[in-house]
Amino acid sequence: MALSFPVGGNRTRPIGITGATGRLGGRVTRLLAADGCPQRLLVRSPAAAPDVPGTEVVGIPGYADGPACCDALQGVETLFMVSARESAHRVDEHVAFVDAAVAAGVRHVIYTSVHRAAADAVFSFARDHWATEEHIRASGLRWTFLRDSLYLDLVAMIGGADGVIRGPAGDGRFSGVALDDVARVARAVLLSPEEHAGHTYDLTGPEELSMAEAAAIVTEVTGQPTHYVEETPEEAFASRASYGAADWELQGWVTSYLAIAAGEQAGLSDDVERITGQRPVGLREVLSRS
Repeated sequence: MALSFPVGGNRTRPIGITGATGRLGGRVTRLLAADGCPQRLLVRSPAAAPDVPGTEVVGIPGYADGPACCDALQGVETLFMVSARESAHRVDEHVAFVDAAVAAGVRHVIYTSVHRAAADAVFSFARDHWATEEHIRASGLRWTFLRDSLYLDLVAMIGGADGVIRGPAGDGRFSGVALDDVARVARAVLLSPEEHAGHTYDLTGPEELSMAEAAAIVTEVTGQPTHYVEETPEEAFASRASYGAADWELQGWVTSYLAIAAGEQAGLSDDVERITGQRPVGLREVLSRS
C-alpha cells in the first residue's frame, strides 16, 4: 500500500501518540520518526520518552485528567490511543480521554483494542475494550480499531519461575501477533488515516497455537524448559490468590485463559499482510529475535 499524509490534512500538525514509553507506542514512535512525521508524545513520564527526531513531549497525569489531556491535544488531528493499563476504572479513563480528544478538535482516533472484543466476551478485559469502542463510535470522531491478539513477545514471560504456564486454557488455540507487526499496521494507518476510517482490523500472526504447543516452542527456541499445566477455573483463582490482587485483576487473568478454552482467541486474519504488504511473523521468529 502506498503511504501518504492525511488527505486534506496539515502536514505540519503533529500526530498524537500515547503509550510512547511502552512496548507498542515506542515502536510506533520510532517508525514514524523514520518517516519524518512530526509527533506529539503524551506520556506520564517525559524523561522516559523516546529520544527521536521530530517529536515534542507533553506530560499528562493520565487519561482521567480531561482538562490536561484536552490542552495536550490542541492542534492534533490524528491520534494513536494505546489502551490504558488494566484497572477497575479503565473504561472511565478511556471515556474521559476520548471526550478530551473531541473537545480538543481531534478528527481521527486509532485505538488499540483486543481480538474478539465484545459485550459478552469471556475475557473480562475484552468487555472493557468493547465499551471503549462503543464510546468512540458514538463520539463523532473518525475511528480505526486495531484488535490485537495476544502479543507473542510476552508468551515466554507468562510462565512461572519454574517454567510452568498454568491456566484453564484447555486445548483451545490463540492466534498471537508480534508487537512489531502491530506497530507496522499502526504506522500505515496513521500515515493514511482517511483510507482506514471506520475499519476494524483483526491483527493476528500466521498460526494458531495451544498453550502446550507454545510452551514447546519456547523450550525449543530458548532452551528454557517450559511446559503447560492445565488448571480448573477454581484452581486458577486459588493459585493466584496469594498475589494479593483485586478481584477485577484476578478475573482478567483467569478469564484470559478461559477465553482461549472457549475458542474466542482463535481465528486467523490477513489484515497485517494486507495493510503492510508483509507476512506476519510467528512465535519462533519472535523468540529468535529476542
